[in-house]
Amino acid sequence: MALHILNSAPPYHDANIYCSAKKPLLKDGHKAYTTTTKLPKRVIVTAVSLLLSHYGMAQELEPRSYTNIPIGMHFLAAGIIHSEGDLSPAPTAPISNANLNIDAGVIGYAHTFDLMGDSSKFDIAASRVCYQGDAELNGEKVSAERCGYGDPTMRLTWNFLGAPALQAKDFASWKQGLVVGTSLQITMPFGSYDKHKLLNSGSNRWVFRPGIGLSHRLGNWYYDVMVSVRFYTDNKQYLVDTNLQQDPLYTVQGHLIYNLNRGHWLSLNTNLFFGGETSKNTINSLDEQQNSRLGLTYSFPINQKNSIKLNASTGVITEYGNDFSTFGALWQYRF
Repeated sequence: MALHILNSAPPYHDANIYCSAKKPLLKDGHKAYTTTTKLPKRVIVTAVSLLLSHYGMAQELEPRSYTNIPIGMHFLAAGIIHSEGDLSPAPTAPISNANLNIDAGVIGYAHTFDLMGDSSKFDIAASRVCYQGDAELNGEKVSAERCGYGDPTMRLTWNFLGAPALQAKDFASWKQGLVVGTSLQITMPFGSYDKHKLLNSGSNRWVFRPGIGLSHRLGNWYYDVMVSVRFYTDNKQYLVDTNLQQDPLYTVQGHLIYNLNRGHWLSLNTNLFFGGETSKNTINSLDEQQNSRLGLTYSFPINQKNSIKLNASTGVITEYGNDFSTFGALWQYRF
């Protein structure tokens, strides 16, 4: 679930705030690992971590990330996300039949403003995640149940083409055509992390995610296309003193959106993410990802200041990593 992850969307009272909270790397719920046999604890924990670690990124589906909205707006959001499903291990992982159930609470804030005459947005998000997982190690069951705080994220988005900076009173008469923008998201290593544990909600490393995208309107239809790449710093305290490295992870997203009426829209979403192979002390894990997801998002207003966004997605291609079904509900408030 990686959580992780805020988006903007017209009309101006309906800003999609995406919170990246889908990260199964958790730490501080105080329940120890259990197994049906007395296998060495270090072996059990290592086996589970090989499967769960570093698969929580790039699952997000973010419709209307680059659609123009008025400047001078503030948004608060709070929501819940549930994910459940299987994990497909890399060839180096000695486990099978791995499953996870993940529940997350997310909060976020966004503000729109004028940047060189164009519409821009700053957002920040945080999450609290709890999970329960199990797998088989050499035919024996391994399980874990924990909670922790995910790494917070912040993002700056600048729509530099086709998105003039307009106040709300002027926005109603503006008609969107082609909008092109760029963004930079930063994941900060402030989540729960204990170097003596392999499973943590925080990742103890910075993640920098530049992206570029476009949104085009044709009548009541919008289509969005966006690409991004994540660059990871090293985690030099992975299991005390192991140096964990990860290659860049690339993501392509596409969204087909139908605007039912003011603030009321439905989106068909898909993505493809690939790369991101990890290594530990320069030894490759053979876990390069080439996965894809498909989902739906439905947003509707309650009144001029409040709206609800519902979303569901599932994995359609999973080479290595997570194959989750995810369901979420988000309340958004404009002020």
